[in-house]
Amino acid sequence: MKSYNIAAYISGSGSNLKSIIDSSLNGNISSKVRLVIANRDVSGLDYPRSLGIDTAVISRDNLSRDEFLDAQLDLLNRHKINLIILAGYLKKLPPEIVRKFNNRILNIHPALLPKFGGKGMHGMNVHRAVIESGEIFSGPTVHFVDEIYDNGRILLQQKIEIGPDETPENLQKRVLEIEHRIYSEAIKILEDREE
Repeated sequence: MKSYNIAAYISGSGSNLKSIIDSSLNGNISSKVRLVIANRDVSGLDYPRSLGIDTAVISRDNLSRDEFLDAQLDLLNRHKINLIILAGYLKKLPPEIVRKFNNRILNIHPALLPKFGGKGMHGMNVHRAVIESGEIFSGPTVHFVDEIYDNGRILLQQKIEIGPDETPENLQKRVLEIEHRIYSEAIKILEDREE
């Protein structure tokens, strides 16, 4: 079984990150989160910091493109990262990182890709679009990241039925509960694969 050194990228509360850290702490996965990178100082950094996990805020706002890239690569190399997870990270990774970590970057998306993906399709926007379209099912997707938003090969999905009186807020809550479970399951799939 392979064990990964994980870097997590977040932009918000980091609830998916917390579930992955907890899966690691309780032995459900053998991989460890070694680094958390955010594009701004967000509440999702508090939990990993409380456990002594290295965190960094790297914003494009005050850095040149090269500085922005180098700051990330430096940390990824220093922590010997071999798996990146995007956990609510709303920015696009530089293509150099996507290429360097080919088939080693996962994202979780709150809809059944390939539907309801792409630029601007995140958070409540997704759940509203799903309900407005009259879909019968929704659910999260864990997929590999390539250079196009929500385009990479799908690793894991779980379907739930949409109720007749479903609201975007309720759907978001139901999908998020599943996200918290299947993101760790996806990492376990990678750990169990023969290298």
